[in-house]
Amino acid sequence: MIGISGCTGFIGARLGAMLSKSDVPWVGLARSSDSFPECRIADLSNSLALTAACAGLDTLFHCAGYAHAFSAVNGNDSKRHQEINFEGTRNLVEAAGQAGVKRFVFLSSVKAMAEPGDALVEEDFEGEPNTAYGRSKRAAERAVLEVGQRHGMHVVNLRLAMVYGSGGRGNLERMGRLVRLGGFPPLPETGNHRSLVHIEDVLAATRLVAEDDRANGRTYIVASPEAPSGRQLYDALREALGLTPCAWAVPASALRMVARVFDGVEFVTRRRIPLDSEALERLLGSAWYSPARLERELGWQARISLAEGLQEMFRQ
Repeated sequence: MIGISGCTGFIGARLGAMLSKSDVPWVGLARSSDSFPECRIADLSNSLALTAACAGLDTLFHCAGYAHAFSAVNGNDSKRHQEINFEGTRNLVEAAGQAGVKRFVFLSSVKAMAEPGDALVEEDFEGEPNTAYGRSKRAAERAVLEVGQRHGMHVVNLRLAMVYGSGGRGNLERMGRLVRLGGFPPLPETGNHRSLVHIEDVLAATRLVAEDDRANGRTYIVASPEAPSGRQLYDALREALGLTPCAWAVPASALRMVARVFDGVEFVTRRRIPLDSEALERLLGSAWYSPARLERELGWQARISLAEGLQEMFRQ
């Protein structure tokens, strides 16, 4: 039997649907049965409940987490990252080991790494993450490897680049909705690279590392080899939406000036503004990650092109 934590989230729900389509039995793990009646109740802070929920499972995919990857604007964000992403993952993998689960796959993030700047980096890139989200994911990865070794359990960390696809609620989906409405500024070309990966390629990698013994104890980046610039992504979104090409761009200097104004609003209100300097850097700067280890060691290949993936993302 396969278990999926975070079974009501974007990745967990798509993973469950894929398993059901293949007639693979699985069960969801969730905090309550309100939104997913046929699940095992397993709050990540309750070790006893987690151990009971893991009983009889052979494989556990840990998709649950607090997915807020921007810098915290208040202490509560940092606390939730620590409690859910690190302590919750540590509790779950320990419960899985005690319950005799054989295989445990943790869906982490490339944000568990140091910021690469303009470099194309692999898993052993030196440095520590600089956000509470990234630090919590990095600590969770270490816990997964330690518990797996102690219990003799097959464990794998998957560092996901930005995941997108139909049903997603991430930054790319929000950007796409704004482009459709004409409310997103045409970005300048800065020559940056933004790694991303379609949900179908994530699901293929997730099942592969669970089933292949060579993946035990390893950490892998999951990303498409396509890493478009912010402008290329903007143009690709317009094409996928059937909009005419846009021949002009807002200068980077103007965008940065607006972002600094919003930084000040954030400082006063202690609330996140969609286009602050951090968000703008994600559009104009690079975050470029290589899937070479996963390709080399296990033969995984991203199959969904950016054009195909964006077409699927806009299908309801």
